[in-house]
Amino acid sequence: MDADEPAAAPMTEPQRKLGMLLCLITIVLAVLDMNIVSAATVPIVRDLDPVHGVDRMPWLVSAFALATTSLLPLYGKLCDVYGAKRVLIGAVGAFLLGSALCGAAQSMGQLIAFRAVQGVGGGGLMSVTMVVMAQLKDPDEEKGGGGGAAGGIVAGGGMALGPLIGALLADHFSWRWIFYVNLPIGLLVLVGSALVLRLPVAAGQRGLDFPGAALAAAFATGLLLVTEWGGRTYGWTSPQLLGLAAATLLAFGLFLWRQATAADPVLPLSLFRIPEVRIGFAVQGLVGMALAGAIMYVMLYLQVARGVAATSASLYLLPMAVGMTAIGLVVGRLTARGRSVRTVLAAGCGCAAVALLLLGLNGPGTSLWLVRGELALLGVGLGQLIGHLITVVQDAAPPRQLGVATAGIRFFQTLGGALGAALFGTVLARVFARYEPGLPLGAVGRLTGAAREHAVAGFVDAVDAVFLSAAGVMALALLIVLRLRGRAATGEPVREKQALVA
Repeated sequence: MDADEPAAAPMTEPQRKLGMLLCLITIVLAVLDMNIVSAATVPIVRDLDPVHGVDRMPWLVSAFALATTSLLPLYGKLCDVYGAKRVLIGAVGAFLLGSALCGAAQSMGQLIAFRAVQGVGGGGLMSVTMVVMAQLKDPDEEKGGGGGAAGGIVAGGGMALGPLIGALLADHFSWRWIFYVNLPIGLLVLVGSALVLRLPVAAGQRGLDFPGAALAAAFATGLLLVTEWGGRTYGWTSPQLLGLAAATLLAFGLFLWRQATAADPVLPLSLFRIPEVRIGFAVQGLVGMALAGAIMYVMLYLQVARGVAATSASLYLLPMAVGMTAIGLVVGRLTARGRSVRTVLAAGCGCAAVALLLLGLNGPGTSLWLVRGELALLGVGLGQLIGHLITVVQDAAPPRQLGVATAGIRFFQTLGGALGAALFGTVLARVFARYEPGLPLGAVGRLTGAAREHAVAGFVDAVDAVFLSAAGVMALALLIVLRLRGRAATGEPVREKQALVA
């Protein structure tokens, strides 16, 4: 009998633990590949295209992000229709194919195209893995601090460590190992998942809303391109960008119409009638925005204002990873003892807001140890948010919609990150332009003497404005979290739902 059939023998406790370990490894693969390429920019350009490679580097990140984000809603629906195990194996296989092709690329064009292939699989690694982790929990186990929280901690740590690992591989081996390193690990996940996992599937086949998935992909792609091109490739009021923004809004409107009228939509609007799901989606989107204003601009501050080398700057994210891991272990015990998820989420929003506020008060001469402490506090805040928000949504979603609900929260985080990048990039540019009209940000490092001091002071003020804006975003998230009611607010233990019952 196929191990994925509903009638298969239940998994033993050692099998569950091994399955959880495979899921955590899969999440590490997914998160690292979102961040690791940025650390290998110089060797990739030097090897593949020394003349025009720098201009095409942003597409290495964008191709992966576009493919990943556009397929998230479809992956969630596939889980609900065909079962999470089959979808996970397919996603890991596509990711490994893309990784092998990327490592063997002989030109920038090939590498960009193969990154898109890799992103097709990457879109399922995180979201589908979270569905698998929800199903792996013992049906008699009390909720709180389970797989979603553990996955969130690992994801956050991988997000912080990705640039550092990428820099080490590029410096001591070859940039191609950034991709080849995925192959043995991914093969372990692939074989282990096929042999170990026994998960339920839907008892009846339901339709796939391909038009809805296509409209979601068009909307997500348009939004990501608007935020990527706006103010850089094209001006915000240019005909090209305004046309793209109009097309994106049209795709969004058609997507909403399709979800309201389709017999079995890819992202059912009925989910938004559930308060916990609605709040979870909103807060996860705001967390995505704040993350875009944290990691990226901390790196800019350290490199531009403090003269820290790129590889050394990546080490400053270690305190954030430590903070996330430490608080995750503590919170897991507290929620298991009845501490409400709302309390955890509110504390996380508060800590993150305070940390971003402190980062916004930094100056050109602030102690770098103080910066490390602020990042550790930010990690403490994020460690109480990432993962626990997924748990809130999974607990509240109907069992047959577990996949689309889990993919939905990842979808909103990604879109929030895109909006945050655009918002904070605009804030940075406008504040810096008040100090140094007409001076490109990249020229600050070439200045000397008083001119450099003035430019650095203006840049620090601009980065501070970004951090303060991100603190405001987390304050808004705190207000939304306080609206949680029911089990999430009381800490009442509940039993795990049997997932994907038709």
